[in-house]
Amino acid sequence: MESGHVTTPFGRRSMTFALLARQRQASEAKPETKRNKWKLFRAVCEAREELNVSDRSLSVLDALLSFYPSDELTATNDLIVFPSNARLSIRARGMTPATLRRHLAALVDAGLILRKDSANGKRFARRSRAGEINEAFGFNLSPLLARATEIEGIAAKIIADREYFHATRERISLCRRDITKLIQLALDGRVEGEWGQLHERFRTFLASLPRRPSLDELELLLDRLVELRATIVKLLDDHDKAQNMYAKESQNERHIQDSQTQSIPESETAQQTRSTNSLSSLATFEDVRKIHSSTAAPTGKSLQSLKPTVPLDTVLRACHEIAPYGPGGAIRTWRDLLTATAVLHPMLQISPSAFHEACQVMGPENAGVAIACIFERGGHINSAGAYLRSLTRRATERQFTIKPMVSALLRSKASGISRT
Repeated sequence: MESGHVTTPFGRRSMTFALLARQRQASEAKPETKRNKWKLFRAVCEAREELNVSDRSLSVLDALLSFYPSDELTATNDLIVFPSNARLSIRARGMTPATLRRHLAALVDAGLILRKDSANGKRFARRSRAGEINEAFGFNLSPLLARATEIEGIAAKIIADREYFHATRERISLCRRDITKLIQLALDGRVEGEWGQLHERFRTFLASLPRRPSLDELELLLDRLVELRATIVKLLDDHDKAQNMYAKESQNERHIQDSQTQSIPESETAQQTRSTNSLSSLATFEDVRKIHSSTAAPTGKSLQSLKPTVPLDTVLRACHEIAPYGPGGAIRTWRDLLTATAVLHPMLQISPSAFHEACQVMGPENAGVAIACIFERGGHINSAGAYLRSLTRRATERQFTIKPMVSALLRSKASGISRT
């Protein structure tokens, strides 16, 4: 769009201040701005609720983008498409003309496209004798490109929140299993303590969770369950230490007691029940923790691998470059770090499958730290995607943890400062 040029709508549609502002925003796009139109469209699909567009409106936008001849949207090009309603309806899966007009208006209202109407309201292009387009009238895709950074930021935050949401639910499931089995162990071993009250407290926590919880509600439940699990583990540790001390002092044989008088119901599979029975026959609680760590993740991931292994402030001291990509240009929480890495991994040519696999194997926070370290060492890594897949494979084989990687960055920064 020409600088300072304003296009008013055809017919009965009136000019508004919002339309004027959107035209000004589209004309202010930087000349070097360019995006792959289909990658940008996927970002719009992720952010559609925030952008207030429906799935039917996205179908129309998809059809409009298909009329643009190149895969790259560039600010230096004329981003106007001029399909007829008949052709646009066919590519929009046979949408009726009235529905088509309604969703085109919705895309304009959402600030994703603009109309550039001709004098008679028709869509067409004037061409030179060489066949080049001199001027076109139709739908302008410039607003989509001008808002690319904003749209990608919204989409990245949504993806990061979704990954964090799934990771939190997984941790809650593991914590629930831990608490159920540890309380059953205490009852089977006749360990002194208010186990009935602890179990009732556990059930109260679970009952307080709504059917469709928010991320904040899941985090609150996880904090409560982690605290309850720590209390149970401490009680069992104290009992184990007392039993060992008594055995050393008395040098008497231990009496085997029948411990089937108390039980609590649990909704676990038959295989988990058999593992509980095997836990109750162990001599020490250290053995219980070893068995639990080996059975907690049948896929090869340990329970600890799903948790951050390095404090966030240490990560930020080692990786300065990632901070501007956080919400508001700063990183304050793990969720902010995940939002920043969700923005960075497409920039580093890391595929979504490689990013998702790293989150599954290492945990979202540790995967985010790995990407932050890769970004920090960008000049020394030829292929960030291949490097992340290599780290993921080594983590699966238990040959890699994130802590030495962060420590190496800290040491290199410290040696650089000392040399200066």
